[in-house]
Amino acid sequence: MKNYIPRKDLLAGRIVLVTGAGAGIGRAAALGFAAHGASLILLGRTAVKLEAVYDAIEASGAPKPALIPLDLATAGPDACDQVARVIEQEFGRLDGLLHNAAELGTLTPLEHYNDATWDRVMQVNVRAAFLLTRACLPLLKKSADASVIFTSADVGRQGRAYWGAYGASCHAIEGMMEILADELAANTNVRVNSIDPGPVRTSMRARAYPGENSAHLPRPEDILAAYLYLMGPDSRGVTGQALAAQPR
Repeated sequence: MKNYIPRKDLLAGRIVLVTGAGAGIGRAAALGFAAHGASLILLGRTAVKLEAVYDAIEASGAPKPALIPLDLATAGPDACDQVARVIEQEFGRLDGLLHNAAELGTLTPLEHYNDATWDRVMQVNVRAAFLLTRACLPLLKKSADASVIFTSADVGRQGRAYWGAYGASCHAIEGMMEILADELAANTNVRVNSIDPGPVRTSMRARAYPGENSAHLPRPEDILAAYLYLMGPDSRGVTGQALAAQPR
């Protein structure tokens, strides 16, 4: 994946929704998708951050994006259904959905894990992703070539002590990805995969590893090859796969 070189117009004409688009990998992915021709729908909790990404995309000359401020920590079925209705009214279909928004929680032994923190992590990382995917599936099925990407982590592929709700949520994400991919493989044009971004210079990484020198870590924009590959037509036929953005 490191050597994958996407063509400039890879995503031309495609409509892509990115959650957690205001910062980190979500921001970098939104900018990268736009630079390759996609029309972006930017979803996130903080409007001012989304507006900054909106301005950067508009200034680049890429297709004009859309904004949907939404706090996934409190989003239920009605809010997610409303997101889908807005997209249908404005665009009529959806060609891509990147689930990037995530909550870290705390690195704590399970026997001491706080109930409220557990619930918040599961809400943002799993329940909201499920609800939003379910709401958007009719729009994705209208596409001739749709891609759903779930952001996971290595602790969601092999359990590790102290990663608590975040690790459990990533295991759930991987399972949801595999189930959905299998359900959609036969009779739709929707493919579903997951990406482990690996160690990246983000605020979430800094919270998880506060003593780490992040200077040696890649920036979010340095790991976009896997995201572009899965979002674009070069990955047609690839579904149900757990990919890594960086070699391990």
